[in-house]
Amino acid sequence: MKKYKRIFTIVIDSLGAGAMPDAAEYGDAGTDTLGHISQSVEELNIPNLQKLGIANLHPLKQVPAAQHPLGYYTYLYEASTGKDTMTGHWEMMGLHITKPFKTFTETGFPKELLDELSARTGRTIIGNKSASGTEILDELAEEEISTGHMIVYTSADSVLQICGNEETFGLEELYHCCEIAREITMKDEWKVGRIIARPYIGKKKGEFKRTSNRHDYALKPYGKTALNALKNAGLDVISVGKIFDIFDGEGLTESNKSKSSVHGMEQTAGIAKKDFEGLCFVNLVDFDALWGHRRDVKGYASELEKFDLKLGSLLDLLKEDDLLIITADHGNDPTHTGTDHTRERVPFIAYSPSMKGSGRLEDAKTFAIIGATITDNFGVKMPEGTIGNSVLDQLN
Repeated sequence: MKKYKRIFTIVIDSLGAGAMPDAAEYGDAGTDTLGHISQSVEELNIPNLQKLGIANLHPLKQVPAAQHPLGYYTYLYEASTGKDTMTGHWEMMGLHITKPFKTFTETGFPKELLDELSARTGRTIIGNKSASGTEILDELAEEEISTGHMIVYTSADSVLQICGNEETFGLEELYHCCEIAREITMKDEWKVGRIIARPYIGKKKGEFKRTSNRHDYALKPYGKTALNALKNAGLDVISVGKIFDIFDGEGLTESNKSKSSVHGMEQTAGIAKKDFEGLCFVNLVDFDALWGHRRDVKGYASELEKFDLKLGSLLDLLKEDDLLIITADHGNDPTHTGTDHTRERVPFIAYSPSMKGSGRLEDAKTFAIIGATITDNFGVKMPEGTIGNSVLDQLN
């Protein structure tokens, strides 16, 4: 018999909480996203996370441990290889990823890949570096418009992105080029998690704007996940933010795009006001995209405070038979070198208004306790070949 009718799982994208034992192999020894943010700013006002127990789990300079924390908390260690968004989320839902997705942040894409993409699209490729979407347009969009060349770029994530002006390049042509890129990058040595079509409008520098016609060509998860099991059992599986892209829509019954992490929390609060049975799975990407990758400590701290404010509103909406899980998918220590993700363990905080107890749980060796706990709650069997064990009986 199910314990909770609704489970809200919120991923604070990149909020790592200390280096993994193998972090040095990734160049990430000594990293600690949450801890170093706390050490680097004068104030960190997160009263709702505080009362749930975050400072009881992970000591923070400005935030005392709660005398009577409301939630259960622990660290989750990643069993999979890698430190990217897709690997972290897929593992949460039961998949053990042994081959990391490729990133080309430091090097750009290999000549062989670009030569094949150029030959098959008939276009000269420009860009080929890691950049933000606004920077690359200001630098190269005028050239693309005047010559018909094609802007290809990446980021710190496992992505290949192609820009196309909606008037001169054309949406259908952009999508076609991305489909070709997806096919080419299915090779193991070039396998990126997503190909992203980035359409834009405007004619000169300073006027370029990306449009809402973005389209992601993501890899399907390598196997069935907890999401598939829940959906197949007739439960609601509602996504907010980047979850749809991460799982390529697999196992979802409803998807909600977010304009920002604050908007994502507002959407989650709206969903909490509705009657449903199942999972609401939320990704808040701004922590990673706007602050972690840009090594902006103050911006990251400010985003945490904004999140905490919205968290307070969500807590007020939770019912006795609701469960809230807050976690992360990897680290992105803004005090670390470079712009890449960092190989870190992540926090796990669980709370329900019906809980009588609280406190520290034993560290978990995989993120997959999340999917296993959710399916266990609904009496649904995890798909064959998945990993993870439930901690539902410990959440009393």
